[in-house]
Amino acid sequence: MARKRERLKVIQDILNAIRNNRNIKPTRLLYASNLSPQMFKDYVDELLNKDFVSLETDDKGKKFFILKTRGNDFLEEYRVIENFVENFGL
Repeated sequence: MARKRERLKVIQDILNAIRNNRNIKPTRLLYASNLSPQMFKDYVDELLNKDFVSLETDDKGKKFFILKTRGNDFLEEYRVIENFVENFGL
């Protein structure tokens, strides 16, 4: 049976999806995150509250997510931690 993703890994996956797909819409991000709608909402609310991402609206009224500086900083620091753990074979 597959192991569940840890909280920080889910956050990393969401932020990477936003980084890799500029102006990603909420539904597309939900699919990319591979979470239930309720879990997705909980994670997105946390990321919005902690200023990692912002939810913007275009001229046509369509909503999309943008990765903010703090979210980008998280991804960079998380990559450092992953490399550290990998270098020690853990």
